Amino acid sequence: MNTSTYDLVILGGGPAGCAAAVYAARKQLKTALVAAEFGGQSTVSEKIFNWIGTPEISGLDLGKNLKAHAMAYKGEYLDIFEGEMAMNVAKIEGGYSIKTSKQEVTTKSILVTTGSSRRKLDIPGASTYENKGVVYCASCDGPLFSGMNVVVIGAGNAGFESAAQLAAYCPSVTLLNRTDVFRADEITVKAVSAMPNVHIKTFTEPVEVVGEKFVKGIKVKNNQTGEEEELPVGGIFVEIGQIPNTGYLGDLVEKTSYNNVVTDPTNQKTSAPGIWAAGDCTDGLYHQNNIAAGDAVKAVEDIYLTLKAR
Repeated sequence: MNTSTYDLVILGGGPAGCAAAVYAARKQLKTALVAAEFGGQSTVSEKIFNWIGTPEISGLDLGKNLKAHAMAYKGEYLDIFEGEMAMNVAKIEGGYSIKTSKQEVTTKSILVTTGSSRRKLDIPGASTYENKGVVYCASCDGPLFSGMNVVVIGAGNAGFESAAQLAAYCPSVTLLNRTDVFRADEITVKAVSAMPNVHIKTFTEPVEVVGEKFVKGIKVKNNQTGEEEELPVGGIFVEIGQIPNTGYLGDLVEKTSYNNVVTDPTNQKTSAPGIWAAGDCTDGLYHQNNIAAGDAVKAVEDIYLTLKAR
């Protein structure tokens, strides 16, 4: 067990966690960063075009840059425990005890930035063609499919918003929904449905991804008639939900019905004193790398004031 008590332990090595580590070290808070790996979900993206300050970068390079920036501050004020993940968090006198996959640390405060995992498409061919036409982020990867016909799977806000983004540079965008009821808000549904190159297929579910080296199409089935057809597309954008990585927190903090940590958007505080959260693991309305990093910095500003000035 690590016997020193930290001012702050940051859980997660994505954009939020790394941004927080840099800011915390610069504020001379005794900090530990616990990161199973660096980069977050974006490491699987071939190209990222919206990381501010960098016109174009691969997901792997973004992960390397985030790690390098955090490592530059490793030393007196920052310990980095790479290859570890939080397993359990418990309240103790004066703070919290965190059991990782390799050790136990104690801390006065915690910043949760463990993100989420995209719910994967579970049909034949989906895993075979992942990142070869089957992708999980329209904002990250959409421009790579300019000029191609594409499919969006999922009819929540994320699905409709992805369809709207793709409609700007794809000649045809087909959105699939298992029913005729949409989970997205009515205004978004109405606006996207009115786009001339967006086509919505209700009572339709994906059956199989087909291709050679890359995706060539997707087989779909009308779940009312049983009729199947193959849609010729070059890209399949999957928006069927996220699975937040928050199980290790137990009942310490308030969560939504989907297990996202509920936060105060003014300062990223959770319902538990001494615990803040930022990024895709939270109930924030929008989940993007830049937003995650900004919210984490906001949290560190509040953590510093809480520990040092209040």
